[in-house]
Amino acid sequence: MKMPHHHSPHQYIDRETGSVQTESLCADSLIAWMYDSARENARWLFNALISRRFSKMLAWIHYDLRRYLRPREIQRIFRSLHIEPGDIADDISGYICLRDIFERKIRYATCRPMPSAEDTAGVVTSPADARMLVGSFSEISGFFIKEKFFDGTHLIGADKSKWLTAFRKGDAAIFRLTPDKYHYNHAPVSGTVADYYHISGRCHSCNPGAVVRAVTPLSENQRAVTILDTDTDGGSRVGYVAMIEIAAMMIGDIVSCYSDVAYDHPRALHVGMKIRRGQPQSLYRPGSSTTVLIFEKGRVRFSEDIRRNMTRLDAVSRYSCGFGLPLVETDVRVRSEIARRITLPASSSIGKINL
Repeated sequence: MKMPHHHSPHQYIDRETGSVQTESLCADSLIAWMYDSARENARWLFNALISRRFSKMLAWIHYDLRRYLRPREIQRIFRSLHIEPGDIADDISGYICLRDIFERKIRYATCRPMPSAEDTAGVVTSPADARMLVGSFSEISGFFIKEKFFDGTHLIGADKSKWLTAFRKGDAAIFRLTPDKYHYNHAPVSGTVADYYHISGRCHSCNPGAVVRAVTPLSENQRAVTILDTDTDGGSRVGYVAMIEIAAMMIGDIVSCYSDVAYDHPRALHVGMKIRRGQPQSLYRPGSSTTVLIFEKGRVRFSEDIRRNMTRLDAVSRYSCGFGLPLVETDVRVRSEIARRITLPASSSIGKINL
């Protein structure tokens, strides 16, 4: 008898070694119960469990209720989560609860260095330490992902006609942050903020089994949308880029906190603000979460190793089992290269969208 996808192992590819890794999914049995029994037999309970109020309460119970952890306990947690204390920029002697570990700052200039290639002007970097998939809104693409993880119209906002036109048949990357990850997002490109807005919603889990069971769950969650114009002075020259930060279960807030240097003098994003690739842009507080990047059609090409990893047959992915096509994630590091600009011919008709 075939094992249901939400009970099967979930594996991903370690980008640095190319090895297959099996993920230990947080609260996997509880999530499976929610998206099977509760969702089908007690809809009122399921709706309560994915509400923002319950999500914040659950985050407080898990990350704040037990305070004054001893230094020995902090070190044990670091080991269990494979966190290198030397990478942390904070004074860890002041850590007293799990929230402090979750919201940690890191010495990203040294432990998450930017690409060292000579020509990096057109490089797109990962916004997060995350497990990554890539796809396209074009049905002829071998990486077609529309309406599996999200509905593009609802994800961006049904009333945002300008941006829906800009990203029609575009390309997308999905970054799933697990609870053990560093939870700051960094700017993936350089450019100017063309739009910034929030969309209210639920707090669906981003557990792979839950994503497969629910219909386009990422489109239903609370999210912050940043539209970046990169075709500006000092920009990455890859057109408009949408960065969508999605709150999942146990995420209380998405904090806009851009810094030009380290984490100093954080500022909330606003229209007209210039941001620089690789700098801290926002913070998830706390739990699991997902970030989505959407690019205009034909402006970038995703890194070959990430594309190749998606179709590997030696890894068992719940996405592959649930959606019926190869979808194996690659574990990527924040500020590492994940795509490059496609050089357009001089006669290209691609330009600004005026609506």
